[in-house]
Amino acid sequence: MATEADRALPRFPDGFLWGVATSAHQIEGAAEEREASVWDVFTARPGRVKDGSTAAVACDHYHRYREDVALLAGLGVDAYRFSVSWPRVNSPGGLDFYDRLVDELCAAGVRPVPTLFHWDLPASLDWLQRDTAARFADHAAVVAARLGDRVTTWITLNEPAEHTLLGHAIGVHAPGERLLFDALPVAHHQLLAHGLAVRALRAAGAADIGIANSHSPVRPASGDPADVEAAGFYDVLLNRLFAEPVLLGRYPDPMVELMPADAQADLEAVAEPVDWYGVNYYAPARVGAPGSGGAPSGGPPLPDGLPFRLREIEGRPVTDSGWPVVPEGLTDLLTGFHERYGDRLPPVVVTENGCSCEGIDDQERIAYLDAHVRALHDALEAGVDVRGYFVWSLLDNFEWAEGYARRFGLVHVDRDTLERTPKSSYHWFRNQLRARR
Repeated sequence: MATEADRALPRFPDGFLWGVATSAHQIEGAAEEREASVWDVFTARPGRVKDGSTAAVACDHYHRYREDVALLAGLGVDAYRFSVSWPRVNSPGGLDFYDRLVDELCAAGVRPVPTLFHWDLPASLDWLQRDTAARFADHAAVVAARLGDRVTTWITLNEPAEHTLLGHAIGVHAPGERLLFDALPVAHHQLLAHGLAVRALRAAGAADIGIANSHSPVRPASGDPADVEAAGFYDVLLNRLFAEPVLLGRYPDPMVELMPADAQADLEAVAEPVDWYGVNYYAPARVGAPGSGGAPSGGPPLPDGLPFRLREIEGRPVTDSGWPVVPEGLTDLLTGFHERYGDRLPPVVVTENGCSCEGIDDQERIAYLDAHVRALHDALEAGVDVRGYFVWSLLDNFEWAEGYARRFGLVHVDRDTLERTPKSSYHWFRNQLRARR
């Protein structure tokens, strides 16, 4: 019987983009050579990160980027999605590093796909302030002026939903605020920043721009009307709140009254057309009303005062992060978006998908990726215009509030020596890519 390690993946269209992804704060290190970010402030507080670690060194990618680009070239990916640290760009010589990285990628035949914001906001700024959106547009213009002669594909923001909800609503991520629904201005200001950055990138000549939003199909915990209502609200909060301003130029009805007073006037900017829409997918969400039965999910504990509770998805294997493995959820998500938004949905790129598991012989990760790529192909066959897929992540890295306790990489990083060792999943993915060529 064929296994995930030896059976070929289904055929994708010519030109389909295969890549891997990382983010600056999670891998770069060299914290002394950049401004402080909100994550530096957050991780300095005792108890905020499970293992007490910081990203001051991380994977030391800042000094080892050539070694890491060689790993990318050996893997055979078409593209590398990385992020440009706003605090580093603000520091002397910061853009020089990205110049060197982009040159190295181009020399290796790997398309650079920079994300302009991946949660590491300069510590001097605050997304509760509307002016931060304009400051971000300035950041986008500076980076595009320096790298735009070699970079053709751009991502504005990564996962504004998580940065809003985890960082500002319930406080388990930086900056650690517990504002609940008073955090919604953070969502709007990030979306406005996205739109203003699209304008800045267009002015610099960019013609291939997207956003990387995290999404999950939402399922009610039961058929009880209270659970169905709670699941509907969660779908609005996680999915529609961050998709519809970009795709439709409006906030979904349940959220309009909760958004800042000036939000409606900003929607024309928020809805600047994108060339493709990025989706980060890890697992579906099963949602019930507060007080309804069922075990809680493996996610962060939620404070009182929310009109929903996340429930465990039973009968599924889970990753080391406690997330259920539901590959068909990716098919459901993409076909659902296709049905909901129709021709308002541009081509889709899966900008993150992956799992945490231990060991260099990581057969669980191979099985996970194999199943999810097949689920992605099912969405393609169902009529979704899917153009690319990025694995999270190239390297074991600093996994935010989990510290170094979770390993998402195709490449193992020794925490003491920082030695890189390609895992079985790296070789599996490399062989799959070679077979296509």
